[in-house]
Amino acid sequence: MKILIADDDPQILRALRITLGAKGYEVVTAANGAEAISVAVDHHPDIYMLDLGMPELDGIEVIEAVRGWSTAPILVVSGRTGAADKVDALDAGADDYVTKPFSIEELLARIRALTRRVPHHESAPVVTFGDVTVDLAARSVIRTGSGQPQQVRLTPTEWQVLEILIRNVGNLVTRQMLLTEIWGSEHITDTGYLRLYVAQLRKKLEPVPGSPRFLITEAGMGYRLVLQTTDDA
Repeated sequence: MKILIADDDPQILRALRITLGAKGYEVVTAANGAEAISVAVDHHPDIYMLDLGMPELDGIEVIEAVRGWSTAPILVVSGRTGAADKVDALDAGADDYVTKPFSIEELLARIRALTRRVPHHESAPVVTFGDVTVDLAARSVIRTGSGQPQQVRLTPTEWQVLEILIRNVGNLVTRQMLLTEIWGSEHITDTGYLRLYVAQLRKKLEPVPGSPRFLITEAGMGYRLVLQTTDDA
């Protein structure tokens, strides 16, 4: 079981890394919000433990980014004791909230409860939208619009964008999450990259690229893959 601990207090990071490591957990750490997202992309933790008051990106922003692509449980461990802070964190997508200072026994109990919620990994899906079928395991894209099945060739980056959308089908995937996962946290503001590659995907996969039915833009937020539109119902 892999746990990501994100906190800007090095003493807390060290203490929790030692304590949880001794309990058999694999621990990865981050000292700020941007680093937390980068580490999450690289290590795909089973559980997140996040402080709220981190530099660069605060805990709420990290929760929102993680929820754009992951359903892994999120435990907030924060010195903020106000009800509004708890509500904001839970509304953003956190699963539980512990205030500092905390006892190790309580923290371990919360982690054990969250581990029971960790989803089982599913096999790579095959999805169909319009005349397009995407097989993630085979890394293939087939179109049947002309009658004969035709292989669609995607660049490695186009494939990465499409795969992330498919693994989060129906859900909003934030621009920040896509940029971080594909290009790294230092490119979280380079939205022009995404517009370029999403436009290329639409040219290859949408019936009418200028009026997308499946690869949908959520203005100011990110993108969403919709498998069935009202025209298909």
